[in-house]
Amino acid sequence: MSNLEKATVKRVRTALIDLDLPDNVIELAMPSYAPEAAAALEVKPGAIAKTLVYSVGNRYVLVLVAGDHDCQVDQLPRAFGLDGSVVRPGVDLVRPVTGFSIGAVSPVGLVAKLPIAIDASLKKYEKIYVSAGDPRCVFETSMDQLKQLTKGVVSYAVAKPKK
Repeated sequence: MSNLEKATVKRVRTALIDLDLPDNVIELAMPSYAPEAAAALEVKPGAIAKTLVYSVGNRYVLVLVAGDHDCQVDQLPRAFGLDGSVVRPGVDLVRPVTGFSIGAVSPVGLVAKLPIAIDASLKKYEKIYVSAGDPRCVFETSMDQLKQLTKGVVSYAVAKPKK
């Protein structure tokens, strides 16, 4: 069975279509972690958006970070206007909160509405690739579409270049 037929990927594909966007989910030969996905797609690692889940206080949030950047965890409360400690939830919590497993979290097709922040460094790429519900599937989008799909806030504070 193709990964494109998995229920989680179908949920992403349906969400894209429901938003009047093309169903352009791409199946990769290997998991879509930033360096490998970038090589497979022949793009720079920064064009791959990592989808990370955190809790800030008692609220789960989602952060889209360029593949060549690290999340600035200490900036998340300010970026989301929330108070409390920042915690990266374990595998047992990510799926119930998002509907996806770690490594496959998509910012569309979520099972619950989450506040979303988008790393502003993604602006420099015409095409951005985001997880589509399976570690081997991504969809192509642009910064404008990503903002439209997620209703996310674009922030320079949520990420910094990797050292």
